[in-house]
Amino acid sequence: MHFELLHQDKDTKARVGKLHTDHGEIETPIFMPVGTAGTVKGIHQYEIENEIQAQIILGNTYHLFLRPGTEVIEAAGGLHKFINYNRPILTDSGGYQVYSLSGSRKITEEGVKFQSHIDGTYHFFTPERAIDIQKSIGADIIMAFDECTPYPCDYQYAKNSMKMTHRWLDRCFAQFNKTPGKYGYEQALFPIVQGSVYKDLRQESAKYIADTDSLGNAIGGLSVGEPAEELYEMTEVVTDILPSEKPRYLMGVGTPINLLECIALGIDMFDCVMPTRNARHGLLFTSEGTINIKNKKWEKDFSPIDPNGTSSVDSFYTKAYLRHLIKTKEYLGVQIASIHNLAFYLALIKEARVKIMEGTFLEWKDEMVKKLGQRL
Repeated sequence: MHFELLHQDKDTKARVGKLHTDHGEIETPIFMPVGTAGTVKGIHQYEIENEIQAQIILGNTYHLFLRPGTEVIEAAGGLHKFINYNRPILTDSGGYQVYSLSGSRKITEEGVKFQSHIDGTYHFFTPERAIDIQKSIGADIIMAFDECTPYPCDYQYAKNSMKMTHRWLDRCFAQFNKTPGKYGYEQALFPIVQGSVYKDLRQESAKYIADTDSLGNAIGGLSVGEPAEELYEMTEVVTDILPSEKPRYLMGVGTPINLLECIALGIDMFDCVMPTRNARHGLLFTSEGTINIKNKKWEKDFSPIDPNGTSSVDSFYTKAYLRHLIKTKEYLGVQIASIHNLAFYLALIKEARVKIMEGTFLEWKDEMVKKLGQRL
């Protein structure tokens, strides 16, 4: 596995690259649809590859560990074979899900004890166990086990948490290096920068992570409630330090505007549940702005969902019909909206790559940010 930096924008820190893996190449910048339990919700693999044109998807260690369990995944020959998807996969370590279970988990130096949201049973994740589970799942890119600090978060807590995340990272690498892979292809471990919204902590963490000389690096603990200005500020602080010859992954971000602004700051990889989560509530992203398809104004609008859309659903179905499906809670409506939103995200990122290569990214980005901020 290796990263190839192909072009650097002249006006911003945006860049175009290619991440080579044993399951295929990933053109960056890239958005990665979230497949929490081994599926991007309601969308089968044909649509993921052909309608949405995703180059890599995510799996979630916490959810896959609980169901179906590593025994089932190993028996299938790994997650790729289990879900019949032969493109690259990334798994997060479960750290964010543990963070979101704040009422039913306990964090210690050794690891995290947490209660399953499914049946109430207790489980214990250590850095070593998080690595072993991800080796069993078999993703191409696996993440270090970290603590995601909440927002707001006081300075001392953020500092102590960051230091523990670094100690956990050392344990992750030790376990990763001594544990062979199970399926005959290369896996890469990405460390995660933490430090909440404190510049000095982010700088310290970024230097620590850069010194690991990993194949790629991630930025965590953002998009957890902080203002957009702080998201951008902390991202820029970190990208100024992380090595330019390695891919940079901003975890859990975000809106289409967030993506464009963070591409300009030097981010290469993104993931977020927003496209599918918003789709389930009838919120559509388009090149002209955001649509709440449940609004009455669309009731008799028989124009295509998005005349500029890249997927077949955009021209095949009308706004009025999609509104009817969403209002009556027909699952087809959620499928259509999810395909549209994800295809829009991937098309937006693809266009960003073109604009970077053409040298017109900054002007295009500023124009798109204005459009994307509109409510239609």
